[in-house]
Amino acid sequence: MRAANVYAADCPTRQILDRVGDKWAVLILILLRNDPLRFNQLRRAIEGISQKMLSQVLKSLERDGLVRRRAIATVPVTVEYSITPLGLTLAAAVDPLRDWAEQHLKEVTAAQRRYDAQQQSKAA
Repeated sequence: MRAANVYAADCPTRQILDRVGDKWAVLILILLRNDPLRFNQLRRAIEGISQKMLSQVLKSLERDGLVRRRAIATVPVTVEYSITPLGLTLAAAVDPLRDWAEQHLKEVTAAQRRYDAQQQSKAA
């Protein structure tokens, strides 16, 4: 196996970084860190995610070994999602990014406003 080189177009590590860069995946992993949740619990907790998108992201996370899906024999069937030990390591790695975003939201928003104002004055 060839050594990982994230800058190479065909490097599989890019797929993993895509998962880390997916806002929905990050939010799901952080939510599942504490307790297993059912599909609708996740959907209610994450504002703005569609049912289709949640389903797609959960399947991807399960495929990557980050989330475990468990069907519970009820009528109708209940499906519960939990984070795997591997998923916990990724959640621990991305949680500081969430902290950073929350701590620096005002600064980033101010920078965006300044930039937008500069662009508007250039266009005028």
